Amino acid sequence: MAQQEWTRLFQMKTNIFIEGHSWRLQFDESLVPDSLDSGWKQYIRNTCARFKCSSCGRGWPSNRVMVVFHMRLTDEQGHVKVRAFRQNCKTCSKAPMETPSITTENINILLENLVEKIRIKCYHEDLGKENKPFVGLEVKSPHEPDHCEACLAGICTRN
Repeated sequence: MAQQEWTRLFQMKTNIFIEGHSWRLQFDESLVPDSLDSGWKQYIRNTCARFKCSSCGRGWPSNRVMVVFHMRLTDEQGHVKVRAFRQNCKTCSKAPMETPSITTENINILLENLVEKIRIKCYHEDLGKENKPFVGLEVKSPHEPDHCEACLAGICTRN
C-alpha cells in the first residue's frame, strides 16, 4: 500500500475542516474492528485491490478487500488509524498474507467516504448521503474465505 499516496490525498481532503483543526492518518496493522478505545469512532468499508504473492509471483484481483478506519477528534487534533486487510495465495502452501495494492481512484473514493464519516461522527453534521461505490475489477474466481485475513477475523461480509 503506497502510504505516501494515502497521506497526500488524506491531507488534501481534510483541509476542508474548521480552521485550526488538523488531521493525521496513521497505518496500524494491529487495528481490530469493533475494538475501540474510548472516544474513537469506526468506519469499515469494502473496496477492490490487486494482490501479488511474494512466494510464487502469482497475482490476483479481489473485489472484497476490507479497510477499517478508527477516528477521533480531541482538542482540534483529528487522528485516523487505518488498516487494509490482506489476502494470501491459494496456490502456495504457507503463503504469507500480502498487502493489497489499491488504485489511486479507489483510495480517493475511500477517503472521500471517510471524510463524510468524519463530518458525521466527529462534527455531528447531517449529510444525508450514501457512500460512493468503489470501482470494481474483473474477477474470474469466487472470493476465497480461507485466504482472506478479514474473513478469518469474521468481518469480511460486513459492508
